[in-house]
Amino acid sequence: MAIIMDGKALAKKIRGRVKEEVEILKQKNIFPKLAVIMVGEDPASKVYVRNKSKACNEVGIAYEEFLLKENISMEKLLQVIKELNERKDIHGILLQSPIPKPLDIYTAFETIDFRKDVDGFHPINIGRLTLKRQTFISCTPHGVMKLLKEYNIPLTGANVVILGRSNIVGKPLAQCLLNEDATVTICHSKTKNVADITKNADVVISAIGKPRFVTKDMIKENAVVIDVGINRLETGLVGDVDFEEVSKKASYITPVPGGVGPMTIAMLLHNVVIAAKYLEENIEK
Repeated sequence: MAIIMDGKALAKKIRGRVKEEVEILKQKNIFPKLAVIMVGEDPASKVYVRNKSKACNEVGIAYEEFLLKENISMEKLLQVIKELNERKDIHGILLQSPIPKPLDIYTAFETIDFRKDVDGFHPINIGRLTLKRQTFISCTPHGVMKLLKEYNIPLTGANVVILGRSNIVGKPLAQCLLNEDATVTICHSKTKNVADITKNADVVISAIGKPRFVTKDMIKENAVVIDVGINRLETGLVGDVDFEEVSKKASYITPVPGGVGPMTIAMLLHNVVIAAKYLEENIEK
């Protein structure tokens, strides 16, 4: 049976460290603050925003919400972002995705001051990640990397397969892994014979949003399996991986829930503290 990679426990540890750092900053009259913008009434987004608010409260990070109507114009959305860019009490700005069509989320991300881009989606931060410079890393990929490090999973020369090429997870995660000298393959909806590729992987990371897509015959013996997927079924939350069967064959595996999910918010809190230090103390990120 595989060793369960406990994201909940690691996230708790990281949040404890963040709380300590927030206290130190407050003693210097620096009060880290996150602004979250949500456009429309997406039910899943509401849950995520509520969880972020609660997490900020637990570690002492100030929090302000901007709930915008679904029919807001692009011009007004960008105006809200620009105003937050100018506010000195705001250290991190997060635009909750998805946003309603026809709003352009990429233009919105580009408008956020890259020094306040705690989600790591600004082109400057993506570019810095590619160049292996210190930067804000997207929270979910960052959380995956922390989990791999916590469990001492060797990445140098490892054959890693990522299922999914999204801008939020797949692409930045591939770059993080390349920066650790892994050999990375990304599979996507147009990839042929996916199972033939995953069977050769030392590490399989799934982020495609298909319930129980990864089965035990798709991985090799003792592979490490990271499940980023969160799929809501009538029976509850399940990942992209058939956990019950794959866990009998893998060496390490993340559960859903309790794996990557808690790490995402922990890394967001971490990024807000980094932003506060950078903006207030002018230290190099």
